Amino acid sequence: MQPDLIEVVRQALLTGLVVLAPALVVGFAVATCVGLVQAATGIHEPLVGLVPRLVAMAVVLLFTLPWMLERLVDLMRATVAVP
Repeated sequence: MQPDLIEVVRQALLTGLVVLAPALVVGFAVATCVGLVQAATGIHEPLVGLVPRLVAMAVVLLFTLPWMLERLVDLMRATVAVP
């Protein structure tokens, strides 16, 4: 019983990491670019850094949502199917 539970938790953590990776990578890339622009121009307003990051992550989530749901549903089916 214990090894099955460990395997399910491992799969859940791995799936969560894979599902969230696209949004996190895009958020990091946009934050880096905006940070460089802010450093170059001398504008240090927090809202200028936050809004582009949120918009970029929302767009990525919008486009990857079907894939994310498919991965999560597959995980749930595999978890429920375990005897």
